[in-house]
Amino acid sequence: MNAHSPIQNLVTQAAAVIAPVWPIKTFIACNPLQGFEDFPIEQALTLAEHYKDINRLIEPGREAVNREMIKWLMAFLDDGQAIIALPNRAKGFYHAFINLARFDSHLCKDPEMTSWLANLPNNPEQAIVESFVRLHINASDQEEFIKQSLFALSGWSGYVKWNNDWRNGTNDKNPITMTDYVAVRLIITCALWPQAKVLTTNSTSAPALPNATAEAAYRDDLLQKILGQAQTGNLTTTQRPDAQLAFCIDVRSEPFRRALEATGNYETLGFAGFFGLPVRVKNYGDDEAHDSCPVLLKPCHEVHEHPEGHDAAEIRRHDQGKSALKLPKSFYQGLKYHFATPLALAEMLGPWLGLRALARTFLPQLTSSLKSTCKAIIASEINTTPILEDINLPQQADYAEGALRMMGLTQNLAPVIVFCGHGSTTHNNAYASALDCGACGGNAGGSNARILALILNKKDIRLILAARGLIIPDNTIFMAAQHDTTTDDLTLYDANPSDSQHKTLIADLKKNLIIARHTNAASRAAEFGVSAIADPVNGTLLRSQDWAQPRPEWGLARNAAFIVGPRTLTKNLNLQGRCFLHSYDWQHDTDGKFLQTILTAPMVVAQWINNQYLFSTLDNVSYGGGSKVTKNVIGKIGVMQGNASDLMHGLPLQSVYATDDQPYHEALRLLTIVYAPRAVIMPLIQANPILQKLFGNGWVSLACIDPSDNKAYLLQRDLNWIMTEQP
Repeated sequence: MNAHSPIQNLVTQAAAVIAPVWPIKTFIACNPLQGFEDFPIEQALTLAEHYKDINRLIEPGREAVNREMIKWLMAFLDDGQAIIALPNRAKGFYHAFINLARFDSHLCKDPEMTSWLANLPNNPEQAIVESFVRLHINASDQEEFIKQSLFALSGWSGYVKWNNDWRNGTNDKNPITMTDYVAVRLIITCALWPQAKVLTTNSTSAPALPNATAEAAYRDDLLQKILGQAQTGNLTTTQRPDAQLAFCIDVRSEPFRRALEATGNYETLGFAGFFGLPVRVKNYGDDEAHDSCPVLLKPCHEVHEHPEGHDAAEIRRHDQGKSALKLPKSFYQGLKYHFATPLALAEMLGPWLGLRALARTFLPQLTSSLKSTCKAIIASEINTTPILEDINLPQQADYAEGALRMMGLTQNLAPVIVFCGHGSTTHNNAYASALDCGACGGNAGGSNARILALILNKKDIRLILAARGLIIPDNTIFMAAQHDTTTDDLTLYDANPSDSQHKTLIADLKKNLIIARHTNAASRAAEFGVSAIADPVNGTLLRSQDWAQPRPEWGLARNAAFIVGPRTLTKNLNLQGRCFLHSYDWQHDTDGKFLQTILTAPMVVAQWINNQYLFSTLDNVSYGGGSKVTKNVIGKIGVMQGNASDLMHGLPLQSVYATDDQPYHEALRLLTIVYAPRAVIMPLIQANPILQKLFGNGWVSLACIDPSDNKAYLLQRDLNWIMTEQP
């Protein structure tokens, strides 16, 4: 059957309600109810509750089907954990299954079923048709039956959806389509639960809703504070800063920015942490490249890092050392996961691993320091630089201009401008990528910062930009940095300028970054209830190195608002690390082009983050990751609870709860505040269905502070404005 067959269309339509689930190594926050965003949020919760109620019904047949599906999916989707791979994976999930199903004693309950399994059709569409006949599912019920089948394991089906719709590049190792998934699910249902049918529930349970009163209280308080700043009229600065630092809009940047601004003549800006570069990045020494841009974009270029300033012998020693460091891990994993050697491994390495576990538990910092020292001896660090041969000069100029104009960095440029990516450092943390930069695809953002700084330091690029009316002073240099959100350390890259003025400014900046680190670490320590700690920097460092620490940092917990406007609007406010801050100057965007990009890209990502934290808090079992205590990483792709559960698709309990029954995250829907005229905002909403959906269906609330009268207006669900009470 062709790709547009009725069965294909049926599966596609049914799967539209399933949210994608990203692999754990590039964990991306996503609204678990993304498939219902076309409905008002109240109705979406009711629909989701319907499928949850069906799964709560005690049906031994469904449980048996789930167990078999999990078994086959674990084997097929494994990404390197298993030593022996499932045969015929390259042919696709359906074909790998039908080649082996007739040998599975759990499915072959009688000769008739064995014969059917041995003679399944060669395409999954036909198998779905035959399965519907065997299960007596009427045509009018088939879409609902598929939906219920997908929601029975919404995590696994969500991972398949990611593989289909969001994975960039080809997947030759273990290709799987949603049609494959449905076909195999229905075949197993025929074998183990032939009485299956479309189920209904008479549940009267009320779905969980965000606290509207708390949302209104937070909104009104924040708007009054921002209005107070807007009405002072001092929203522009004329003094040239010593340095300007552009951070990711991530809520964790806000308190660090505030701490740094208090140390000297510094201006900070907010911009999505991929810095407008749709790239794949291959760091030197990595086995493969990774997408380093938001998942809403497709990478257009691949950038490789190469050694710089080292002779061939030094590079060769480094490469040999890196290869040597990989051998023990590869050898250990080969023995651990091979079915014939785990017991022998315990006998051989048990005592050594026991001592190592004790050291990591009671002396985590010393253990980490010794490990780092050994690595440095075996493979000394070398300097690298991005090679931009895949991005031609006009494209480089376009990306540079777009980034500078969108964040409003077009005049009064400082002598030193730093683009700050961010990442995290944790140990024994399956959710480590959830603490990295979501705008960089769940990776650290330092590479993107280095690429943009490299572009803007080129004379040819500056000449092109000058011709476009964007003049960069001759004494302005661009640098890159990476902010470690777990340790509060901010590392400057290539911080060795030849000019004496820049040397002095950078030396002062380094000193003030240390001050800001201590200030922010003390604030974060208080959030963990250890405010009396003598050395908060050492305390945050310990949390990052402790392999038994379930909460190395709070991540984006308590996020609540997305603010679009100049930094002067919020600079004097303590926003408590709850706000995404995107720099924007409406006066340099009269046609609203940049604002449209901000609202349809960074704001959508912020909404996904907000919704994932919200629903992981409201129902951590259905929408979250469950407790870290009982999790198992499976196939290097995700997390299960116990040894055979659905693939968990949200945040773990410890990321949103202070204790097992006390939430830390406050479950509020995202509030977006834009400092721009309503006359600029409204046409954008009218022209963008995604904005109409998010604002009109109550997934995001929008407030506007209109510069024409410095009053605040709220957008209602009917997309009409009302004025708020003024302070």
